[in-house]
Amino acid sequence: MFGFFKKNEFKKHITFDYSSIMVDMHSHVLPGIDDGAQTPEESIILIKKMMELGIKKIIATPHIMADYYKNTAETINAALAILKAELKKEEIDVEIEAAAEHYFDETFEDRVDAHKLMTMGDNYVLFEFSFINKPPNAIPVIQKLKQLGYKPILAHPERYTYMDVEQFRNIREWGANLQLNTVSLTGYYGKDVKKLAESLIDNQLIDFISSDMHHLRHAEAFKDALRMPYLEKLMFDYPLKNIMLR
Repeated sequence: MFGFFKKNEFKKHITFDYSSIMVDMHSHVLPGIDDGAQTPEESIILIKKMMELGIKKIIATPHIMADYYKNTAETINAALAILKAELKKEEIDVEIEAAAEHYFDETFEDRVDAHKLMTMGDNYVLFEFSFINKPPNAIPVIQKLKQLGYKPILAHPERYTYMDVEQFRNIREWGANLQLNTVSLTGYYGKDVKKLAESLIDNQLIDFISSDMHHLRHAEAFKDALRMPYLEKLMFDYPLKNIMLR
């Protein structure tokens, strides 16, 4: 079965879009507060690209990182208000909310203990690991999140190529959902990331998919991903949870 996907890695024509999941729950479209869109005008361009591909609702998730992006609920909500005003001005009808992508750094557990997390939907919290190594306290903190009533989501596991499928299976069994960047399936981040993304799909470990939209190159890759048979497999054979965030 898997040979089919290897032989037909890139379809010539796009035959579906993202309308069946409706919600993009990981993006950096709020203006001027992290490494995503820098102005409201840039935000609008990215949002229009997402809407063209069937997205009906966007949950913006700016970085919260102790050393780089010291965002808070106040800075995030202020940027959201600016973007909503621009959308209204441009008469663009799309639902937009804000949460955050929390970096699992030395301050993350303290923020968990203090209940200072930006959440989405039914108390889902998005977090990311370092691209170099796994935090030694990952499992205990995931357990703590669950005990406090949060529903943890690990962002783009396919980009942590220092880990293998069994380690991700273990993290998921401890209660963390896994969110795949669809652009990974195009080879955008390299062949190793693409291979791990495909392995996670083959092992039915993906719960959410999203764009991780930062800029126009991501927008093009988000569209190109619709030609990938592995994305088609995700969209039609998986019980993805994006729809739960409507």
